[in-house]
Formats: sequence, C-alpha cells, structure tokens
Amino acid sequence: MLFPKKVKHRKWQNGRKSAKRLSRPDTRGTEVVFGSIGLKALSSSRVTSNQIESARKVLTRATAKTGKLWIRIFPDRPITEKPAGLKMGKGKGDPKHYVFEVRPGRILFEFDGVPEDIARAHLRQAGMKLPVKTSIVVSH
Repeated sequence: MLFPKKVKHRKWQNGRKSAKRLSRPDTRGTEVVFGSIGLKALSSSRVTSNQIESARKVLTRATAKTGKLWIRIFPDRPITEKPAGLKMGKGKGDPKHYVFEVRPGRILFEFDGVPEDIARAHLRQAGMKLPVKTSIVVSH
C-alpha cells in the first residue's frame, strides 16, 4: 500500500466540493513521457492507495522481465475518520487512509517494452480497478 513516509501536515482541510472545479482538465501530467503507451483518466475521482495497488498488480503481470512500468500518481492526501459510536464534536478524526485526487486528462500509468496488444489488454483491466473512466493513449 502506498502512503507518504513523512508529511508536513497530518490532516488536510476538506476544500470546496465544486463539481465544476473537479471536472476541469488537469494541466500537469497529461502527456505520456516515460513509456510508449499509457492509461489516461477521463473523469475525476479520488483514487485510494488500495485501488492503485490492485491496478499495479494487474499491470506487473504484463511487464514480465522485459517491460517497464511507471506509476504517475501517488496518494498523498489524508482522509480522516472518527470511530463509530462517537458523539458529535471533539475535533477532527485521525487519518484513516490516503488518496490522490484525479482530474480528467491525468496519465495514471505508463508502459514500455511490452507489445502493444498485450499492453492494451492489461491497461483495460487496470482501468476497471479504478473509480475513474479511462482511455488508452499512445505517445507520438
């Protein structure tokens, strides 16, 4: 499971829940840079470290010994939760897990050294493990 070793702030503020701002396309990490084929997000969502890990497991099966895989996202946003059965108030809960807020256009994973048909099949499977709509893009 992915999570940061050390953070400056243990708990983040929630931020605004504007659907318009979340659906705005990402400006960083939108091109396939390291590999030859990648998985691109088409919608916005919070991707947990468990979801990234399950997609990574699917993709590492395709890399075998020749291929290389890049994970272009890292969950650094803490999600807090208070224990069940607690009364209201008494401050903010403890960090439960970490997520990455994906916006449309972000490249999530990249492949290289794998035949394109095998890479496409595995990227499609990995996309099903994630809560975002995805598409497969090839570098030019």
